[in-house]
Amino acid sequence: MPSGFEGIPKNITLFHYKFARLTPSTHITSAMTIPEDLRYTKDHEWIKLLEDGSTALVGITDFAQSELGDIVFVELKAVGTTLKEHEVFGTVEAVKTVADLFAPVAGEIIALNAELDNAEVVNQDPYNAGWLAKIKVTDPSAVQALLDAEAYRQLTGE
Repeated sequence: MPSGFEGIPKNITLFHYKFARLTPSTHITSAMTIPEDLRYTKDHEWIKLLEDGSTALVGITDFAQSELGDIVFVELKAVGTTLKEHEVFGTVEAVKTVADLFAPVAGEIIALNAELDNAEVVNQDPYNAGWLAKIKVTDPSAVQALLDAEAYRQLTGE
């Protein structure tokens, strides 16, 4: 176990502990992409409300994929699943860890990204080709209540 991680409960993976404890002084120093037109969660998911105003794309941020490393598998709940805000809707498996995915807002999964059969697309293009799910948002105003790009930059220290 690396120095500074002594005393971590055995049921918490090193990634979960490290990811939850990231501060500006502990994150990767290379510049991360943080698009201005998205909203973000403290759990490092992004959401983009689409033109119809009631559906949205959801994915993980550049910061999250960078911290996870090489993503090898993505497992998501099925189309038709109704989600509560912050409910786990899937997992992302990297070479050495698995991370839960949390719904940024309440809604129903209406589509999954077929490109995820090639999971590394999440590493290569997390904001476009690497989106995870399309959801019908229960309350579109909830999207605006999430972090904007500047607040997310402050959270990650970018």
